[in-house]
Amino acid sequence: MNESLTVVGGGLAGSEAAWQAAERGLQVNLYEMRPTVETGAHQTDQLGELICSNSLGSILPDRASGILLSELEKMGSLLVKCAREYAVPAGSALAVDRVGFAENVTRHIDQHENIHVIREEVRSLPNGLAIIATGPLTSPALSAELTKLPGDAHLFIFEALS
Repeated sequence: MNESLTVVGGGLAGSEAAWQAAERGLQVNLYEMRPTVETGAHQTDQLGELICSNSLGSILPDRASGILLSELEKMGSLLVKCAREYAVPAGSALAVDRVGFAENVTRHIDQHENIHVIREEVRSLPNGLAIIATGPLTSPALSAELTKLPGDAHLFIFEALS
């Protein structure tokens, strides 16, 4: 398979999307603007860096996050694998050592033969097959570009429930 995919954003969603596509044979260009462009919230240049909490939610099988974590793990999630390897005690939550977790995600992504990490800001929408996974910390230039699609009245950020 010679298909390629561009993934913009090396956070949780972008790293997982790049991994899953690469595992399925796609050549992936993963763009992450850090460290060239700072976000004001991140402290490192590592992929998958958690900035709000070190908890990925409950692991209990009767909680939505517990069900999701179980399903993701069964589907070969890189992030859940890395989280399990860097888990810290947190009762019924899956919490991680933030630094170790991000370094582990970065190491796996960097070592995957089908993923090419490009450390630069994406300022316009890429051509071809692409996933935009920049979340609430999208650069101002890319945010401005994205508003041209539906108009800025239709762009919203919804935070996940803790």
